[in-house]
Amino acid sequence: MSRSVLQPSQQKLAEKLTILNDRGVGMLTRLYNIKKACGDPKAKPSYLIDKNLESAVKFIVRKFPAVETRNNNLAQLQKEKSEILKNLALYYFTFVDVMEFKDHVCELLNTIDVCQVFFDITVNFDLTKNYLDLIITYTTLMILLSRIEERKAIIGLYNYAHEMTHGASDREYPRLGQMIVDYENPLKKMMEEFVPHSKSLSDALISLQMVYPRRNLSADQWRNAQLLSLISAPSTMLNPAQSDTMPCEYLSLDAMEKWIIFGFILCHGILNSDATALNLWKLALQSSSCLALFRDEVFHIHKAAEDLFVNIRGYNKRINDIRECKEAAVSHAGSMHRERRKFLRSALKELATVLSDQPGLLGPKALFVFMALSFARDEIIWLLRHADNMPKKSADDFIDKHIAELIFYMEELRAHVRKYGPVMQRYYVQYLSGFDAVVLNELVQNLSVCPEDESIIMSSFVNTMTSLSVKQVEDGDVFDFRGMRLDWFRLQAYTSVSKASLSLADHRELGKMMNTIIFHTKMVDSLVEMLVETSDLSIFCFYSRAFEKMFQQCLELPSQSRYSIAFPLLCTHFMSCTHELCPEERHHIGDRSLSLCNMFLDEMAKQARNLITDICTEQCTLSDQLLPKHCAKTISQAVNKKSKKQTGKKGEPEREKPGVESMRKNRLVVTNLDKLHTALSELCFSINYVPNMVVWEHTFTPREYLTSHLEIRFTKSIVGMTMYNQATQEIAKPSELLTSVRAYMTVLQSIENYVQIDITRVFNNVLLQQTQHLDSHGEPTITSLYTNWYLETLLRQVSNGHIAYFPAMKAFVNLPTENELTFNAEEYSDISEMRALSELLGPYGMKFLSESLMWHISSQVAELKKLVVENVEVLTQMRTSFDKPDQMAALFKRLSSVDSVLKRMTIIGVILSFRSLAQEALRDVLSYHIPFLVSSIEDFKDHIPRETDMKVAMNVYELSSAAGLPCEIDPALVVALSSQKSENISPEEEYKIACLLMVFVAVSLPTLASNVMSQYSPAIEGHCNNIHCLAKAINQIAAALFTIHKGSIEDRLKEFLALASSSLLKIGQETDKTTTRNRESVYLLLDMIVQESPFLTMDLLESCFPYVLLRNAYHAVYKQSVTSSA
Repeated sequence: MSRSVLQPSQQKLAEKLTILNDRGVGMLTRLYNIKKACGDPKAKPSYLIDKNLESAVKFIVRKFPAVETRNNNLAQLQKEKSEILKNLALYYFTFVDVMEFKDHVCELLNTIDVCQVFFDITVNFDLTKNYLDLIITYTTLMILLSRIEERKAIIGLYNYAHEMTHGASDREYPRLGQMIVDYENPLKKMMEEFVPHSKSLSDALISLQMVYPRRNLSADQWRNAQLLSLISAPSTMLNPAQSDTMPCEYLSLDAMEKWIIFGFILCHGILNSDATALNLWKLALQSSSCLALFRDEVFHIHKAAEDLFVNIRGYNKRINDIRECKEAAVSHAGSMHRERRKFLRSALKELATVLSDQPGLLGPKALFVFMALSFARDEIIWLLRHADNMPKKSADDFIDKHIAELIFYMEELRAHVRKYGPVMQRYYVQYLSGFDAVVLNELVQNLSVCPEDESIIMSSFVNTMTSLSVKQVEDGDVFDFRGMRLDWFRLQAYTSVSKASLSLADHRELGKMMNTIIFHTKMVDSLVEMLVETSDLSIFCFYSRAFEKMFQQCLELPSQSRYSIAFPLLCTHFMSCTHELCPEERHHIGDRSLSLCNMFLDEMAKQARNLITDICTEQCTLSDQLLPKHCAKTISQAVNKKSKKQTGKKGEPEREKPGVESMRKNRLVVTNLDKLHTALSELCFSINYVPNMVVWEHTFTPREYLTSHLEIRFTKSIVGMTMYNQATQEIAKPSELLTSVRAYMTVLQSIENYVQIDITRVFNNVLLQQTQHLDSHGEPTITSLYTNWYLETLLRQVSNGHIAYFPAMKAFVNLPTENELTFNAEEYSDISEMRALSELLGPYGMKFLSESLMWHISSQVAELKKLVVENVEVLTQMRTSFDKPDQMAALFKRLSSVDSVLKRMTIIGVILSFRSLAQEALRDVLSYHIPFLVSSIEDFKDHIPRETDMKVAMNVYELSSAAGLPCEIDPALVVALSSQKSENISPEEEYKIACLLMVFVAVSLPTLASNVMSQYSPAIEGHCNNIHCLAKAINQIAAALFTIHKGSIEDRLKEFLALASSSLLKIGQETDKTTTRNRESVYLLLDMIVQESPFLTMDLLESCFPYVLLRNAYHAVYKQSVTSSA
């Protein structure tokens, strides 16, 4: 050893400290995971909870570390020895690794003592920091080991299984067992162990006397010093932020407190002899109630220290000090740290704002940024640790509703550093080559003694810095100064041992200059590492409950919701707490970071969606006030005022007119809508803050969360606003729904002012789905709801005789009946409502409506065909005997189900009339939205040559029908009727049935004259029993059927006209007033049929039914209507 002391360079202190510190963190990670696994019943090794092994485990723990294999309790162990060896190996060898780590640390500490190394944090920063870190890592490791309650059971079980398998204990077991026993009370054992190391440790700790008190100041002292402010002294704004102790300025306060408290427990003797040491110790004890051992494992310092010192003679004074400090910590620490956080919020906000405006200041003021990050990180970690382990009497000091703001400004500073890294590189490359290299060269030249090895290292520093140029930054060269920093660490070790030729203790200026240079190199090549060192908050990963609670508080407080994005951004830190010695936890931590990030973004989007929904509800209410129905009262009041009629009670409050809500008497008056908009703008700022973030190689896009939530809510809202009630068959008027949807869409469009999302995409996705029968989730849409309502409610009531179609009004209207309907048909079927329906459903939805209508028509046609088949013989004879009145009369009496035929044909006519209303409304809507396209389709349809193949013509008709244009042959009806061809009946037979159907209808028309309801009303241009709809039914059914069966539509309609006119002329000769009471009204049907048909002409009608009869019929019905109205 004496020889090695003379050659300290061979001890490789720098390398050993570096490697052991890294390995120590890895060992801590592994022990932490073992402790957590043993504390979780699901993850615990099964052998520790196996009932069969319970007695064996108890025996092993009782006898530990002795080994007695000949015992009845161990019989079960024999059966499972191979499984135990396999499954407990990882645990056992982790403990062995801890023992080996302890051996290496003890060896290195002894070497340092022998070398009499000089420690001063302000001079040989890296050496002192790594030395103190190693001691704290070692102490923490032994404390954590003692906290694993199952350690004896695991080590003992493995060793017994090894003994039973190999006939001997594991070779590491005796030492390992002894270490476990020795370190039952780890700090007590280590206090004895550290007696020889007291000198080195106390020197290192006392060197903090300038650094720690300066870092541990109150918020008022920071404020008075205008700490971290760039604008407090504008004249020095461009001057580089300098300090003699650059790396100490952003050194973690948390780390220093651990060094001081654990360090002075281990070398407690110095507390009695050195006032500086005692002051440091007391200051640290007053700042916290507990320290972080590792992650969420904490150490309650006051109780532990008191328990350790109580058994040492003459330590009553120290125990009193501890109690006083505990009282001070409990009563003052919470408020002191609260004020610090308050100061840091404003300081970091100012710093972030100035740097976003002038990023060039990141060069000279980089130190301020890392100080700010380090200070804020310390305060956040302190709060997190103490909030979980707080004394109950001062709970308020440990709840900070504004913590999100502080985290947010930290993230903003981190983002500035990442974004403007090249700016900082340019600045510090010039600084290193133009200033640092020159100053260091002068210092080296002025050294009185400089051995060859040290001289070579110093020269390499100067040469490295001199060779730097801005062009390297511009060319994107990758800088790497790790070798230079390690050389400086080595040089500190060489020059800090006793009897060193060049003693760093005598050349403090050199140490301080090199520490500054090392900081400058980090600004060039290690910005990401610096961010992790000063602002890593991965500890939140282990405080999930507190993390989620902070997030909820942030969302609940409107002023803080703009900072809520800080929480998902923190999830990007989590992977930095993993270590290569414990790769198995990467997946667990990665999954936790993903689930938390997903949950936070989802909650933010939900909150924004709820605010948007509330705004939409308010806007829909305001929009509803503008509906025409609400002006009726105002009009009636105006009319009454004019006629001087007194209506209503005196003192009845006057109804507020729409728009009153916009009148403000005072700027301070805040409406609910104002509050909602403010809250939304704050939250949207957060959602819009970053376009995306990467968490464990997964990319999250906050805006997409909002988009998907808006799509789901918009879909539900549209369906909800229909107010469809299946029990009462109530539904919103299409025009009112359209008004509400437009109000909703206006609000959603305004979201683009807050967040960069494509709201048009939301509209397209949602509104297009609403044009289908079901949406993407299989839920009913407004298309299916309205289709069902019109078919099952409106048209069914028409069939029941409660509603009639009024061609003059182009609407369905309620008829006066005993049982009043719950709805007014006109309010759902007039032209404005049908246009609104077309706007909502679009061409796709209207096509679905048409198809549903056609399905009902096809089922009626199927029933009609059955009736034709029943009367096929009679109809065949009647078809050829229309010019023989007597025979026709005899045959007509043999016909069955005449009324049923007419009723079914009327139903078909009603459905087709409704469809024509819907098609006309669709055409109007499309002509407004796409006039050029509609005119092209019209042109296309109007110029189909007569000789065109029917298949081609049908394609054109299908296109025209989709645009709402009327066609000679209805393609939807053709498709519906084609699908019901029967396999058992030949095409010729089908054709014959179609022909006979027309015959059946024609010969049945006279029976309508006897119906009281068949009277024609000129006011409505139709009949109250809807028989005027027969005209449309006859023409369209004939066109569709004879298109399918490839017959001549014109010929068949001529035949129909001949039969119908012959039958109707016959009732002109009847004398029975009952059967002919509405004869004139029925005559008009022939005129309607011809007017409706593109295949028949008035000339043709004149040839088989004298026009004079029609003229007389019109005259009679108009005269009758005048008489009845008079």
